[in-house]
Amino acid sequence: MGGSRNTVMGRPREFDIDEALERAMQVFWERGYEGATLSDLTGAMGITKTSMYAAFGNKEQLFRRALERYTEGPASYARRALEEPTARGVAEALLRGAVRTTTLSEGHPGCLAVQGALAASDGGRPAHDLLVGWRNDAALRLEERLQRAVDEGDLPRDADAGRLARYIMTVAFGIAVQAAGGLAHDELQDIADMALRSWQA
Repeated sequence: MGGSRNTVMGRPREFDIDEALERAMQVFWERGYEGATLSDLTGAMGITKTSMYAAFGNKEQLFRRALERYTEGPASYARRALEEPTARGVAEALLRGAVRTTTLSEGHPGCLAVQGALAASDGGRPAHDLLVGWRNDAALRLEERLQRAVDEGDLPRDADAGRLARYIMTVAFGIAVQAAGGLAHDELQDIADMALRSWQA
């Protein structure tokens, strides 16, 4: 009798937070911030709107959590790339990672952080601004890594770390846009290889 009562009082959570967040990330990745309705999200997550609000807050807060999960999961190649021992190795790991990640699934090709809020109404402005900040932060981290390469002699003293970082990020984000437009993995890899062949440093 006591066991039955404890089960009611200490009622376990009815859904797995990590699994629900993973599914929300997939919906945002496929449909973008504004394209993902609350019904889409809760349906994929297998929970009610009340449970979603209780666990994650509003849609914007859920999107922030989903972007964090994307950063730590599918997009984690970007962080690992910065640990490569040479600047060229960093560039290669970033571009190859972009190709691999943006072609993971036919259901949502491209990059959540690039397509997530490209066309934003006033209601989608917070998500748009969040993703702009995400991309700018990624570029800044790359610039800092390339400046270190200059300081250590891995890149020429006259190399402009900022310009080089912008170039690499533009190619990487362009790969994501092309993936969303339907280019296949091999075609995207060819783009990455062309960029790497033009490496002057």
